[in-house]
Amino acid sequence: MSDEELAGWLARNIKALREARGATQAQLAKLAGVPRATWANLESGSSNPTLAVLRRVASALQVSLEELVARPRASARHYPLASLPVRARGPGFVRKLLPDPLPGMEFDRMELPPGARITGVPHTPGTREYLVCESGQLALVASGERFLLDTGDVVVFRGDQKHSYENTGTKVAVGYSVVLLAPPLH
Repeated sequence: MSDEELAGWLARNIKALREARGATQAQLAKLAGVPRATWANLESGSSNPTLAVLRRVASALQVSLEELVARPRASARHYPLASLPVRARGPGFVRKLLPDPLPGMEFDRMELPPGARITGVPHTPGTREYLVCESGQLALVASGERFLLDTGDVVVFRGDQKHSYENTGTKVAVGYSVVLLAPPLH
């Protein structure tokens, strides 16, 4: 691949990632700690950034350096269920619902057999978590308080506290956890 081809891929990837996040050049330049003009030059393909600048841009977009310089992907991609990461958590499991990271957000599906309990991992201070019971019955214990959820119920809680999820019913329970991470302090 030529230098011009690489610069073009970098420019298209940065612009596409920024637009997919609904952010302006100024917003992401500030988040990355680079001048807006630098960001504009990156998106135009006219810059020759240092590795430090690329690292900051990748961090602001929450992608790897490799993704910044990779051949641009097709506008749509199919992810078979088996390709999505699954974490066994005791008798239950938690699966990422989105194959690509979203800045400041995690979206997981948990499935617990009857009587199963899993412990959540406290997130960074200021994080909010939304737990939705899709089917069955779930109990959430967060900061010593217990919430019972039936199908369709939602609990919003501080995700930076100790918490656990338990299936209190007699059939498999399915829940969705949406975590909104606290923005980094600059």
